Amino acid sequence: PRPAGKRKGGKSAARPAKGAGKPAAPAAEKGGARPAAKGDKSAAAEDLFRFVISGQYDADGGAAGPARKAKPVRELSAEDDAPKLHKVLAEGGLGSRREMEELILQGRVSVNGLPAHIGQRILPTDQVRVNGKLIHRRVTTKPPRVLLYHKPAGEIVSQSDPEGRPTVFDSLPRLKTAKWVAVGRLDFNTEGLLIFTTSGDIANRFMHPRYGVEREYAVRTLGELAEADRQRLLHGIQLDDGQANFLRIVDGGGEGVNHWYHVALTEGRNREVRRMFEAVGLTVSRLIRTRYGQFLLPRGLKRGRWQELEPEEVRAMMAAIGLKAPAKQAGAPKGATKVGGRKQREQAAIEGRPMATGMDGLPRFNKEGGRGGANRGQPDPMQTSMGYITAPTLLTSHTGRFAAGVSMPQQPGMRGPAGGG
Repeated sequence: PRPAGKRKGGKSAARPAKGAGKPAAPAAEKGGARPAAKGDKSAAAEDLFRFVISGQYDADGGAAGPARKAKPVRELSAEDDAPKLHKVLAEGGLGSRREMEELILQGRVSVNGLPAHIGQRILPTDQVRVNGKLIHRRVTTKPPRVLLYHKPAGEIVSQSDPEGRPTVFDSLPRLKTAKWVAVGRLDFNTEGLLIFTTSGDIANRFMHPRYGVEREYAVRTLGELAEADRQRLLHGIQLDDGQANFLRIVDGGGEGVNHWYHVALTEGRNREVRRMFEAVGLTVSRLIRTRYGQFLLPRGLKRGRWQELEPEEVRAMMAAIGLKAPAKQAGAPKGATKVGGRKQREQAAIEGRPMATGMDGLPRFNKEGGRGGANRGQPDPMQTSMGYITAPTLLTSHTGRFAAGVSMPQQPGMRGPAGGG
């Protein structure tokens, strides 16, 4: 594997070419992905905030350490413990559980040649087809995949954009049949930490309001917040879509008309942070998400690049948020047939699969241009002669916009993709 590539005609790559992953990450104590004790996490979050509002953040392209190489990691396969059908399809990366339920209701899914139904449980011997295409399922002990991405300003969190603007998905490693799910969104001009996963369950645990997962932002405003307005923002302020409040507001100082604040909240409504400050007469001139739940924006992760958690780190994270992770496999069962020899396995490991880095803070960088994986022979069941299901037809889509799968649905009344920033 090689370190991050270069943008054509430039000296360094702020963003990778479409489908190419990028490196990442320093030690965990400097803002890596390792969950920490509450006191340590607060100190690390404050240290990260100070770094973000300093000039060094922009000078380093959002990072604070040199890139180092590492090994590639695996492709995702679905769990095989007799789960429900819509979960099998969603965990296989074909879309969200709700989207899979819709496919089942539309009669597009069959099990052993018979129409599938909602709530149906799937055994290892069952043959599942979507739009007539067989879904190859493999027994696996590997957990879902999780990426931490440093979103730059000027990218949208959507599979495609009618205006042709860059999307965050252009920078992620490509999956043959799986689909990256964005854990929440950030609007076009907001930057910072964005989490991606192939698991709808993980995304739901982070995003759903009932779990109260905290988000922290560094907010730069034009003007200083009066104490009376600060109290209003802490106790609750009325917005068009309901009441909202910050959990904490810490004054970060500033120069001239610019002033920084470190804020925390447990929601991710469309442009919520910006609208809250606008409600007290302040314009947000810059917005950077520095923390989401237990994850801090890694100090060594440059803008437009991602780092991946190791399987053990994903298992630990799933346990921490109350999800069951696939059990760790002790070894191959007696009489099991090995698929391929050592050379074949080593070759498969370097054929362009994404790189990993983990909660231990040791960076493992992805290979540029990586794609494909263990399931590369499986046809994409969401691909039809007219394009991807639920995506615009070929007459209205841009070439290559839907290579990653089903497009994410927009919220009613929203003009284009937007985020919680």
